[in-house]
Amino acid sequence: MSLSAVSAGKEDIVWDNTTHDFGTIHASAGKVKAEYTFVNNSPSAVAIISVTNGGCGCTVPAFPKKPVAAGEKGTVTITFDPARFKGEFKRQVTVTIMAGSKRVKAKLKFSGHIIPD
Repeated sequence: MSLSAVSAGKEDIVWDNTTHDFGTIHASAGKVKAEYTFVNNSPSAVAIISVTNGGCGCTVPAFPKKPVAAGEKGTVTITFDPARFKGEFKRQVTVTIMAGSKRVKAKLKFSGHIIPD
């Protein structure tokens, strides 16, 4: 587990991890999920305003639609469908958070190896 802090003035968004390794997965195994949790260490609420889908329909993000209060945790979940892929993969999504009057971006990465059927 690695800690990653994103600072925006007085606001601090601390992620428990920004990478996930799915290891070896089979293409027919179905969708897999990775969760990325953060703590809002700022004195005010922050809001996730967007999470990219990684550039294809194979990645679907889910995230809190309501602001995350000061001191609270939030989670971004990435669902990845390996069905159309084989071999090594490395992908990422970009999370955009409104922290005070600033937009803060974080890159959440995931990787693995897909065995085709």
